[in-house]
Amino acid sequence: MTHVFHRNPKQALPVAVGGRGIELFDSEGRRYLDASGGAAVSCLGHGHPRVIEAIKAQVDTLAYAHTSFFTTEVSETLARTLADAAPGDLNHVYFVSGGSEAVEAALKLARQYFVEAGQPQRRHFIARRQSYHGNTLGALAIGGNAWRREPFLPLLVPAHHVAPCYAYRDQAAGESDQQYVQRLADELEAKILELGPDSVAGFVAETVVGATAGAVPPVADYLKRIRAVCDKYGVLLILDEVMSGMGRTGYLFACEEDGVVPDIVTIAKGLGAGYQPIGAMLSTARIYETIVSGSGFFQHGHTYIGHATACAAALAVQRTIAEDRLLENVLARGEQLRGRLREALGNHPNLGDVRGRGLFVGVEFIADRATKAPLDPARRTHAALKRTCMDHGLLVYPMGGTVDGVRGDHVLFAPPFICTAADIDNIVDRFAQAVHAVLPA
Repeated sequence: MTHVFHRNPKQALPVAVGGRGIELFDSEGRRYLDASGGAAVSCLGHGHPRVIEAIKAQVDTLAYAHTSFFTTEVSETLARTLADAAPGDLNHVYFVSGGSEAVEAALKLARQYFVEAGQPQRRHFIARRQSYHGNTLGALAIGGNAWRREPFLPLLVPAHHVAPCYAYRDQAAGESDQQYVQRLADELEAKILELGPDSVAGFVAETVVGATAGAVPPVADYLKRIRAVCDKYGVLLILDEVMSGMGRTGYLFACEEDGVVPDIVTIAKGLGAGYQPIGAMLSTARIYETIVSGSGFFQHGHTYIGHATACAAALAVQRTIAEDRLLENVLARGEQLRGRLREALGNHPNLGDVRGRGLFVGVEFIADRATKAPLDPARRTHAALKRTCMDHGLLVYPMGGTVDGVRGDHVLFAPPFICTAADIDNIVDRFAQAVHAVLPA
């Protein structure tokens, strides 16, 4: 009998006992190719010696000091490293322990910024349907995943949602990319006007949609159009790069590819690669200086923010990514992964879409190619794919409810940045076997 309150107590889990490179091992001697990095976390794979040594050295020196008393050299160095790499003037870093905390911090900073800027009436946040920003109550309120939100609706603060940039399903026949993104920008502007232009604090979006819809990238200049609408009405643009950031798309900050600088960006997962729990929120100098010249105090905090050991791990991860030029490999292997998936499954009648950026790749499955009708949710195809992939020694990150929180199935791939061309071929071969077992053509 286990005394762990597992997330799914009815499910018996194998016991992980080790990992090396892109593989994990369980107590029964089975080996698994980690093609999703857990939930897009393990970007350097498992057992990386440089990161392990950095953690050991930091613990030998100083494991933890509370940030109400001290700063630490390692947190200052990591913040400077991130600020130097970030686009625009995203140059102030607030460390937390994960993605949900980073989003909570972003929402609270946005609100406090407007209070201190003399605009306390700005209280509304707009996000997108089929988005996911975390499981704390504030982050869940902003998120647009109906299934995750439904049990907790009485506890959630009001939030507002507009359409996502989901071209595979929502772009109309004959509608150009430019027409499509303009329609989405117009919808956001209409929502701002409906709520009152001087009452909206921020628009929150994943730069590349992650777990809820499966690596859905923005189309054309979507984010530039959204940035322009936000600027027109003084609304903060908050980009959630918890999953897509820190090199996952081939750029350290995913928004760099779109040529857009948000007012606040959230990161986690690949920041520390799973070696220690860490996340962060970066804000622009304008927001930072408004707080400093006002109350001088960000009214927020957690016990483990700026944790020295977590910062040491993240610093080693980021230095490894930069010095080993891993972003080049992310772009090359990502192109290979999408191409090989299309080759292996392109003729499968249930393959709907292969999409993504870098090593952030989604595969959507459908019942009918002509209509894009989703598979029957009762079949729980995503769950069957996960089980069957594990039987084939492959770890992927499937999800249901791709279309509307109830219907739709997709699989997310987020393999480590260190994977080789041979690794990608092996991943696709095992995945194709699992797909044909679950969905016989």
